[in-house]
Amino acid sequence: QVQLVESGGGLVQPGGSLRLSCAASGFTFSYYAMNWHRQAPGKGRELVASISRLGDTVNYVDSVKGRFTISRDNVKNMVYLQMNSLKPEDTAVYYCNAKGARSPHYGMDYWGKGTLVTVSA
Repeated sequence: QVQLVESGGGLVQPGGSLRLSCAASGFTFSYYAMNWHRQAPGKGRELVASISRLGDTVNYVDSVKGRFTISRDNVKNMVYLQMNSLKPEDTAVYYCNAKGARSPHYGMDYWGKGTLVTVSA
């Protein structure tokens, strides 16, 4: 059974830091690119950061560049999002997403249930 379980969300003051974790199970983790998306209240879902299946390529949305860092551990089947210098506009539910990046897993797409990050004084 495929599972993506996010953790690490919570309430933090502006300028603070959080580290989100996503534990993956039930599929061949190293065959999948991993992404963090977020959805703010009343807005659509946004791709925040992505990392290739071997961890050699990362990408970020412009609004988080220089503040967020995505990483993965293909031994522990984990992906992380280190978030620094948090701003109120980073408030959102953050979702972990796995996309197949190697045959025969192309087209496969899994999602976690999300973890809430609230940035407020």
